[in-house]
Amino acid sequence: MNVRRRRISGIAVTAAAALGLGTLSACSSDGSAAGKPGNTDKFDVVASFYPMAFLAEQIGGDHVSVTSLTQPGQEPHDLEISAKQRAQLEETDAALFLKGLQPSADEAIAQSGAKTKIDAATLTSLEEHGAEVGGHADEHGHEHAEGEHAEEEHAGEEHGHDHGEGGKDPHIWLDPVKYAEVAEGVGKAFEKADPDHAADYKKNTEALVAKLGDLNTTFETGLKDTKTRTFVTTHAAFGYLAERYGLTEEAISGLSPEAEPSAARVKELARTAQADGVSTIFYETLVSDETAKTVARDARLKTDVLDPVEGITDKSRGDDYFQVMEANLKALQAALGTK
Repeated sequence: MNVRRRRISGIAVTAAAALGLGTLSACSSDGSAAGKPGNTDKFDVVASFYPMAFLAEQIGGDHVSVTSLTQPGQEPHDLEISAKQRAQLEETDAALFLKGLQPSADEAIAQSGAKTKIDAATLTSLEEHGAEVGGHADEHGHEHAEGEHAEEEHAGEEHGHDHGEGGKDPHIWLDPVKYAEVAEGVGKAFEKADPDHAADYKKNTEALVAKLGDLNTTFETGLKDTKTRTFVTTHAAFGYLAERYGLTEEAISGLSPEAEPSAARVKELARTAQADGVSTIFYETLVSDETAKTVARDARLKTDVLDPVEGITDKSRGDDYFQVMEANLKALQAALGTK
């Protein structure tokens, strides 16, 4: 895999399908960001966070009213469901979420009476990104010593966000191919839940999948020939992207964007950066850049944004998923040294 020398806390993602499809109702939210329960004449969808809301909007088109549980600028991992949002979930026609990323949303949706429950984690394959440390080689063949160094790394990991057993990485939307697989599954769920508009859902899904295919091709071409294949991030969100395009992500922290790195990890990254020709430490828009700047200063590297596209704000380098992903590609090309 592509996140080296780091054991990442597990994320519990069940393999069981969660398409609880039922009869269509017109009762749901008003589609506002705040998400008040009410009645609309559209197919009402409550999405857990931006990547799910974007799919619903692109596939549903004019036939859907989409509300996100995660507000713009809010870190998705920190979401806590309010009483108002729980009431909204009782009224909505469909709930679209990614089990394992936001435990509060998982629990609320599971307990809700939402007529259609779509778990994106069941619509593609999830993988583990990272390796054990402490006295053995990881999948890249790097030996890890026992003792103080390993203990410090484990100590740093205790600050990570524990998503449960399994170690599955939920950041599937950052791989356009996997995101397209999820889109296909969401489209089929919409067709079944709202058959009156099935033809439009199918057409919109096909258009979205084609556009994601083009994005994949753009990334493949744009990252084909670079001076280095290694990039460093504060948040281990880009494992799928790295694997798709033959890159190696070195994460300062684990899957939690707010986890604090150990001193040993910071020193190791400085050595890795020098050995692999890394020029840039990437941080993201929704989390403080303090850690990235500290590591970059110690290693005499630059900093830049690599956006995990967990939400769109005024600071985002684009107005939607595709624009931000294209900005990510440009940032990677500059950091990796495109030839």
